Amino acid sequence: MNRPHSLALPILFALALPAAAQAPPVVPSTPVVTVPGMPPVVDPSNLYSETVAGRVSAAAAGALPRIYVPNVVSNKVYVIDPSTMKVVDRFKVGVNPQHVVPSWDLQTLWVANNAEGRTDGTLTPIDPRTGKPGAAIKVDDPYNMYFSPDGQSAIVVAEALKRLDFRDPHGMKLQFSIPTPQCDGINHADFAIDGRYAIFTCEFDATLAKIYLVDRKVSGYLKLSKGGMPQDIRVSPDGRLFYVADMMVDGVFVVDGDTFKEVGFIATGVGTHGLYPSRDGRKLYVSNRGSNKIHGAPRGKGSVSVIDFATRKVEATWPIPGGGSPDMGNVSADGRTLWLSGRFDNVVYAIDTASGEVRKIAVGKEPHGLTVWPQPGRYSLGHTGNMR
Repeated sequence: MNRPHSLALPILFALALPAAAQAPPVVPSTPVVTVPGMPPVVDPSNLYSETVAGRVSAAAAGALPRIYVPNVVSNKVYVIDPSTMKVVDRFKVGVNPQHVVPSWDLQTLWVANNAEGRTDGTLTPIDPRTGKPGAAIKVDDPYNMYFSPDGQSAIVVAEALKRLDFRDPHGMKLQFSIPTPQCDGINHADFAIDGRYAIFTCEFDATLAKIYLVDRKVSGYLKLSKGGMPQDIRVSPDGRLFYVADMMVDGVFVVDGDTFKEVGFIATGVGTHGLYPSRDGRKLYVSNRGSNKIHGAPRGKGSVSVIDFATRKVEATWPIPGGGSPDMGNVSADGRTLWLSGRFDNVVYAIDTASGEVRKIAVGKEPHGLTVWPQPGRYSLGHTGNMR
């Protein structure tokens, strides 16, 4: 599955879309000076400008349209065809598959099997052109995985070891590690607009860790004011603010990335967990898992909140009919469907982003970090598709 490093700026296919789905016009602003090797920021006012509906790169254009669902307890990946809303394949992977992660060059989907409490963690590659898995690679505790903005390293989040392991992005040979001793439960991350740093959440410390990537060091930790349990984190379109989902305090912290200070809080719903920008970069979909417990009951008070980036206010809330546990996922390539795993209900939710209408598809036991593929964008920073 090892492939040559693709070009940083692949050709883009701009599909014909309704006027409402087209990208907003680029507003002239000060150019962003990025770290060496990182693709340029096309629109400094919206770092999601290249992930709008239909703008699928040549590197991903040949992929099968599929939803890949890792099931933590079943140790399988279920594969859904979004056109039929049916499971069309399933295959065994490693122990405790947590997330399906698109590679920086968009050529491979990696299943992070962290084998919680054991020492036989692995990464299973999937070829997105065929939807089939390849031979697994042994890796220490891969709870999650990201990629450096220049594409030179996979960043394996070794949660139990309180460590970030930087590895070759193809063969996964270890390059170097960054210890994070004060970040218990390190798990999710997002990156500065210029690629200088990343901010990781520390689930069991109610803390954030800021990592300077060029200097290869932790620059500091930020204790969140309400003492909760931070989960997913996403950067605002202009790159100034980071939104941090917290499942214990039922909302989203707002943090200034450069000053590394908490500047706000937005109440959403019970068990706030995952964060996904809309394809036009104007909204943030927030999954509320319906429980404040790590292992919650089915049919909880699950919902999705829609935050307007410009106002930082919740403009809509979509409850899961009959209760549920929306967790991790992403938005479809056309922006019309939000796909989320139902962690405690053994289902996947397909949520209409215009109406909030929910469809459910049965999968394996305890689905977690599903990915939608292909997605628009030039490159992936990891997780379930943090695209730029």
